[in-house]
Amino acid sequence: MTNNKLIIAAAGSGKTTLIIKEALNIDKSEKVLITTYTIENEKEIRSKILRERKSIPANITIQTWFSFLMQHGVKPYQGSMNDMLFENDIKGMLLSNEKSAPKFDERGRPLFIRGGGRQYYGEKDFKEFYFTSNWRIFSDKISKFVIGCNEKTKGKIFTRLSKIYSTIYIDEVQDLAGFDFEIIKMLFKSNINITLVGDPRQVTYATNHYRKYPKYKNGKIKEFVNSELGKRIGCTTDESSLKKSHRNNQKICDYSSRLYPDFEKIEPCECVNCRKTTTHDGIFVVRENDVAEYLETFNSTQLRYSKATKVDIAYDVCNFGEVKGKTINRVIIYPTSDIKKWIKSNDAELKDGTKARFYVALTRAKYSVAIVYNYSDNEEINGVEKWK
Repeated sequence: MTNNKLIIAAAGSGKTTLIIKEALNIDKSEKVLITTYTIENEKEIRSKILRERKSIPANITIQTWFSFLMQHGVKPYQGSMNDMLFENDIKGMLLSNEKSAPKFDERGRPLFIRGGGRQYYGEKDFKEFYFTSNWRIFSDKISKFVIGCNEKTKGKIFTRLSKIYSTIYIDEVQDLAGFDFEIIKMLFKSNINITLVGDPRQVTYATNHYRKYPKYKNGKIKEFVNSELGKRIGCTTDESSLKKSHRNNQKICDYSSRLYPDFEKIEPCECVNCRKTTTHDGIFVVRENDVAEYLETFNSTQLRYSKATKVDIAYDVCNFGEVKGKTINRVIIYPTSDIKKWIKSNDAELKDGTKARFYVALTRAKYSVAIVYNYSDNEEINGVEKWK
């Protein structure tokens, strides 16, 4: 009987630490895979294991989600999808941030359908649908390709995986979408112990934009597990083990929780080492004219939505999406116009992607979060303090 579980984690709750602790305690005769969406998080997992041990144990493999799918889903039985793949090797992956395989005319100009939409290749055009001209597979088609291979080979993809790994951990599961959910379902059906870990509030990326399982996009992995697995596939959901933050203080927890009122409110842990205080803790708003002085005083890391935002190059700077998983003592956030509306009134709506990125930015700091916001002297802003 396999042990499948989904762990819902709050930001800073120690999900990577939990995965590593469990993986290191598994018998050395059993092979373990830890897979995660981003290269940055893969590096973080490696570095944390190396801090625990002098080397990565031989029975533990760490790789990104796409690398895992390429090695174990695409490559082993690629020829089953089309005879062309017996003669042509797949030469890696092309990362697709939007729908892949658009059509162009002989001059390289995009083709459009009536009504203005782009024309795209369909599945009957096998090579053009899945691959670039030099046989690199489109990233948004990998999961679909893997499921197709598994169907063509009558289940050999996941039978093979079951003979390699006894346990698989999938970190940052909230970033999976479309046919990734079908892969999760097949993994749950296998003899492998599967643990999914993620925070549905941190959907800053998406592996693909397929319409498969559209109602579970934007991190609704819990809803998928509850609705789509059926009675024969078991999976327990744990929402208590990782609900407290070892990173954020009470004020940061309170303010970030306002973004997702439907979720249980995040609370700080009670660990003595995590609860150190300084003379400048909490959430602050800082006028634009005061940013230079604030940076000089607190040396905060600047966080912005995109590179289009002007910052002070004398101080550290990152985009919102780049800091997921990181702990920073102090941050200063340059909000978008929509985020400013939310700061003014927490009832203002934010798009899912903007909300998730802002949540990530808010929850990076250990001590203080400053938000650049030109407030008036008599303006009251819920949940924050005015720096001046």
